[in-house]
This record gives sequence, structure tokens and C-alpha cells, in this order.
Amino acid sequence: MSLAPRVVIVHRTTEYEELTARHGTHGQAAFFLSSRGRDIAEVAERHNRSREALAAVVAAIPLTWRQARVERADLDRFLFAPEDVVVVVGQDGLVANVAKYLEGQPVVGIDADPGRNPGVLVRHRPRDAGALLASARGGGADELTMVEAVADDTQRLVALNEIYLGSAGHQTVRYRLGLDEYGGVVESQASSGVLVGTGTGATGWLRSLWQERGERLPLPGPTDERLLWYVREAWPSPATGTSLVAGELTASGRLSLTVESDRLIVFGDGMEGDAVELVWGQTVRVGVAEVRLRLVG
Repeated sequence: MSLAPRVVIVHRTTEYEELTARHGTHGQAAFFLSSRGRDIAEVAERHNRSREALAAVVAAIPLTWRQARVERADLDRFLFAPEDVVVVVGQDGLVANVAKYLEGQPVVGIDADPGRNPGVLVRHRPRDAGALLASARGGGADELTMVEAVADDTQRLVALNEIYLGSAGHQTVRYRLGLDEYGGVVESQASSGVLVGTGTGATGWLRSLWQERGERLPLPGPTDERLLWYVREAWPSPATGTSLVAGELTASGRLSLTVESDRLIVFGDGMEGDAVELVWGQTVRVGVAEVRLRLVG
């Protein structure tokens, strides 16, 4: 007997919940904010909108379906199943946070606070949840390209927007950078890190670097099997070069970094707490991931 679908609702703790947890009561949190010229009513209103969105999604789940909830801080400990339909209620960044833990499950993005979010990934309103759940089971979804980093010790990290390779404190690291697509050319470098981004990430960190450099390379689209990469603040010296500081990777191309510092970390989509750590002599290869994020609607 096949299992009924399971809806996994992904959300995050609201600012109001964080404030009241830190200060103990609503009144104490209100006093803290008022002493700094802020009104807790604004924060409480956003909290209420978020909870109303969650309630609307729960009410739209068919009675015969199973359901579960997971908070963002617990994503790395939650076991997703193949039959899951994932509903993200919150901001665009929350979709990116959950994407790395999925293996093809459909994702529905619900905007919990319309007007404050760009709505690139949380495209829908809570009232549309019922219809979206039905269509999610039908298989219609956008296949968004993701980026992956694989180390020589088999550690693997996947991200939806971008992967950063460098120091945890964004200080200078040393490494050898290699490119498969340019005849295997290698250059020793010292920089504050390397960023490799997707078309989805082209609305965030990747775009800021692209604009700063005045690049002629066109930004990829969310479904394009193409990545852009940038070296941040490369430092020229007798032992390190700056000739390889930007480029693109096709579906088969890979960017490799061999560590020449005591420690280098790799993390995706801003989640530094879930990073891959590499030491002197290790190599990591970055490119288009085989897995895609299936975003409904």
C-alpha cells in the first residue's frame, strides 16, 4: 500500500517570537523597543500575518494527507521523504535554505508578508495553497539550477543561490584555482574568497559582484545550466596572480580550488553554520549540480 502524500511546512521563528523569548514578556520587549524609538506593534503585526498564513496553509491540506512542520533551525536534522510536498511559508531566502536538503520533491513558496518580500521564490498567497497542493502532485514545476561543491574526501554541499569558498571571517586565504574548461589552466591566488552563483542567485550576492565588475557576461536565468564565478579582492604578489578572477561554467565545467591555507570553508546560501571545512592540500570542485529545485508555479 502506497503512503498518502505528506505536506512538510517549512517556516522560521518570527522577530516577535525572538524578542519575547529574549526579554521574557510582551511588555518587556515593548519597553526595550520603545527605548530605542521603535514600536512593537509593527513587529507583532508581521508575526500575526505569518501565523495567519501558516493557519491558511494547514486548513488547505486534504484530510487524507499527512503533515509535518519544521523550523529553519532544524532543517539539517529533518528527514525529507520522496513523497513529500514541501510548502515554504515565509521569505524567498527560506526556499533557498531548504533547497539543499531536497532530492526532487516539489516546493510551493507562500509569501507570508506580501509587499516586504521580492516574491522571486515565494510566489503565491496563502489563499492559493489548496490549488497549489493539487498541482504539485501533478508534476508541473520549474526546474531551477543548483550549484554543488564536492571535496576530495567526498564531502558535498549543494546550494540554490551561490556557494562561497574562503575564510569564515572573510580574511585572505591562499589556494590554487583551476579551470577544466580552459585547458586545465591553474593559478595560485590569495583573496578573500571565491563566489560561484546560479541564475536564481543572480538577484542577490552574485548580482552585486556582477554590477561591481561591469561584466559583459550575461547573467544566467534560474533554469539555465550555467554559473558565473568571481574571485573577491585577488591580491597580486610574486607568488600569487590575478589573471583568473571571473568567468562562467557550463553544465560540464568545473572550477577547482586546492587549499594552501590552514583552513578553508565552503558554505551555501549564507548558511555558515552548515559548512564544509577543508584543510591544507585538499581540493574541492564546484559546478552545476545534478539535482534541481522543483518550484511549483
